[in-house]
Amino acid sequence: MFCKHVPWLMALLLLAGCQRAMPPVAFHADGRPPKLSDWHVVEVRDGKLTINQGVVPYDLNTPLFTDYAHKLRTVWMPSGVSAKYDPTDTFDFPVGTIISKTFFYPVAKGGKDDPKAVARTYDTSRDFAGQGLDMSQVHLVETRILVRRKDGWTAIPYVWNEAQTDAELARTGAVLPLTLVADNGDREPFNYVVPDESQCVSCHAQDWISRKIHPIGLKARHVNRDYSYADGERNELDELMKVGYLTGAPVAAQAPRNANWADPHASLDSRARAYLDINCGHCHNPKGAANTTGLTLDVSAAEDRHIGLCKPPVAAGRGTGDHFFDIVPGKPEDSILPYRMASSDPGVMMPEIGRSTVHQEGVALIRAWIASQQGNCVAIH
Repeated sequence: MFCKHVPWLMALLLLAGCQRAMPPVAFHADGRPPKLSDWHVVEVRDGKLTINQGVVPYDLNTPLFTDYAHKLRTVWMPSGVSAKYDPTDTFDFPVGTIISKTFFYPVAKGGKDDPKAVARTYDTSRDFAGQGLDMSQVHLVETRILVRRKDGWTAIPYVWNEAQTDAELARTGAVLPLTLVADNGDREPFNYVVPDESQCVSCHAQDWISRKIHPIGLKARHVNRDYSYADGERNELDELMKVGYLTGAPVAAQAPRNANWADPHASLDSRARAYLDINCGHCHNPKGAANTTGLTLDVSAAEDRHIGLCKPPVAAGRGTGDHFFDIVPGKPEDSILPYRMASSDPGVMMPEIGRSTVHQEGVALIRAWIASQQGNCVAIH
């Protein structure tokens, strides 16, 4: 109706703008929509992966390693509901919550001539945190949706098409051949593995008996950090409280906070514990999938045998590398933990899923942490 009262050219411009607007976020109470765009959380529009109105981006102090992929994380909730703060566990999210995580790589040097070649870099200058992603600068791989329904959380994987216009449902996962290109030009071909729905349980089931899945990253210690939103930098806990997505949180200074594993100003111990917490702690905890190992790697574990110090493995096999203890103080070369981290052999590697390449910098961090420890272990033959 408004367009009848303005010149025709202006009306066309306004109509074009209206056509580009993203529909409101769609909560699907059941089923698995065939396309990511059916959710209207993030969509490619005008050469940009756009974040919808009301969708809040966030990041983690120390992220989970996934073959050097970068990640755009978001959370959305229906009007009038909020998550309840918890100082240690995942926040208690209401029905209707939609969490998305888009895995992408900056384009490798040479542009998009070879879409299978992606940059192996920690440079986030092309990520445009809080403002979506410039499609000329990135290659999208997959987007995972976690949706809170009446019967609990549902994990739904989507794989981006070759045209990079939308992501399609991939319930059985996918294997995508890519090549990591380092800043010095070194190339590493690998298979990027998108997990199937059943594999999501392996990491996201906090209680291995019930096997009900939960978000991993949205815990106070992971999101108590500053983030560069489109209109300025603010603490993520404060932002979630401000927009009404979280209730009961203390001021950021009083909330737990993990270190950034790559922060040279943080202590070696805090960096290593944060790295193990996010990459290993969701399985290696008293209720997790790896609870039978006796190895606890979340940040709350005491630095004794619980975390692997002079602890023999529960089961022998190739995964030990003929080493006697998970961690030998001062001797990373004799420790099982970095041995398994440094492997890409499916029968040896840890984590067992979620990566196809070795996180060289992560392995170096854990080796340095073990090398700094005091004490000794006595092997029993």
